[in-house]
Amino acid sequence: MNARRWRRRLTSGIMTGLVGLLSFLAVLALVLILSDLVMRGASSLDWNFFTRNPVPAGEAGGGVANAIVGTAIIVGLAALIGLPIGIGTGLYLAEYGSGRVGWIVRFVADVLNGTPSIVVGIFAWTWLVKPMGHFSALAGSVGLAVLMVPMLARTTEEMVRLVPHSLREAALALGYPRWRTSLRVIARTALAGIVTGCLVGIARVAGETAPLLFTALGNLNFSTSILQPMQTLSLQIYVYATGPFDEWHRLAWAAALVLMGLVLLLSLAARWAIRQHHGAAR
Repeated sequence: MNARRWRRRLTSGIMTGLVGLLSFLAVLALVLILSDLVMRGASSLDWNFFTRNPVPAGEAGGGVANAIVGTAIIVGLAALIGLPIGIGTGLYLAEYGSGRVGWIVRFVADVLNGTPSIVVGIFAWTWLVKPMGHFSALAGSVGLAVLMVPMLARTTEEMVRLVPHSLREAALALGYPRWRTSLRVIARTALAGIVTGCLVGIARVAGETAPLLFTALGNLNFSTSILQPMQTLSLQIYVYATGPFDEWHRLAWAAALVLMGLVLLLSLAARWAIRQHHGAAR
């Protein structure tokens, strides 16, 4: 008995240590990436970087103001398109998706979740850019929204399924129609989880580059027209990182640091929403 107990404790200790080591390696990767970005890009961050447009190739200075504004416009428009569709689909799957139609929608959402982003970019180019005859920020937003919808649908479905059935039964017993129960009671109860899924979805598409190469294309000039090509931070990083000038490389590291900071802020906001949800549940 003592030998068996000793072997169990030894096995438990080894597995606990292995899990801890793997967790440390996962966190270490993020720390190394952030450290490298800070060391290479922090020195290039100044007021001009955030307020000036890119300068002609080969010249020193300039900034990425056009890319920052373009990222906000394209990602914001993608959220306006994708969030209602994704949340509505998730509510449908959780509340009414027990039949064949629900199975088909889940299957399509799972397939889209695993679709490479460049394929979505080609799809957006075929159905939007080519018929319009030119690249545009609107096409880029649609491409990002397509990437966002399946993730939001599945996340919303899981969050809504966590709502106790007693709330549904109580609302229906009070005479609420089923659709109103879903929107006014169930969705409101799962709101924190849904918001978390929205923030994660936005963070997921904020750094996408491949779909935008086929749709928004990029623009070295400052532009706010969604019907014209527009620059984003991810596209600016791609152009600068593949360019031949050291000044471009310096700005690429700074832009990558800004983009990483944006994703981190969205991730922290998602974690805060989860904590608030758990606190309210208690």
